[in-house]
Amino acid sequence: MFNRTTVTVLIAALAAALGLWAAQHYFGASQRSSLPQTRVVRLFEPARTLPAFTLRQSDGTPLVPGELKGHWTLVFLGFTHCPDVCPTTLAEMAKAQKQWAALPETTRPRVLFVSVDPERDTPDRIGEYAHAFHRDTLAATADIPALEQFAKSLSMVFAKVPPPEGVRADQYSVDHSASMAVLDPQGRMAGIVQPPFDPAAIAADMIALTAGVSAEK
Repeated sequence: MFNRTTVTVLIAALAAALGLWAAQHYFGASQRSSLPQTRVVRLFEPARTLPAFTLRQSDGTPLVPGELKGHWTLVFLGFTHCPDVCPTTLAEMAKAQKQWAALPETTRPRVLFVSVDPERDTPDRIGEYAHAFHRDTLAATADIPALEQFAKSLSMVFAKVPPPEGVRADQYSVDHSASMAVLDPQGRMAGIVQPPFDPAAIAADMIALTAGVSAEK
């Protein structure tokens, strides 16, 4: 699925993300919050404010930074024609979502699927796709420039891969980062989760983080 150029880009992006995490982890050690220890969610200290962005949700309404406040959110880039990574990730997240379903809706963690293939993925299509895995999964997309800016703010990348010679032009693929970004209840970039994903561990971390923030209020 990945060509050599894209693999290089993805490796560079991953290295940058890990470097950012290491630097923030080190320099923020003296000012750690009271957030609980996590197993698979790698938290940044301090969390990073995201630049302004506007995505389009599956119901046609805008998704802006303010819409993500009040909840811990896991953000995943993908596309509906993805043969493996996307459906596997959304299926794993559905298992995690079932484990935190008992939490109050007002603070319950959320999963946001962002399609980076707006040429084929309409809002209706991404909504149907995401909700087939779990009804609470949010889905959004945008035009390519907006998606590139949003992905960059999360230290993620994606790239369109042309189809092999002789294959229809609309049968292309999209390479994309496989990790998930973690946004805190202020809508800031607070951490990452890297594959392979463990639904039980992710659910435990997100439940603990939600409880930790609630206890601070």
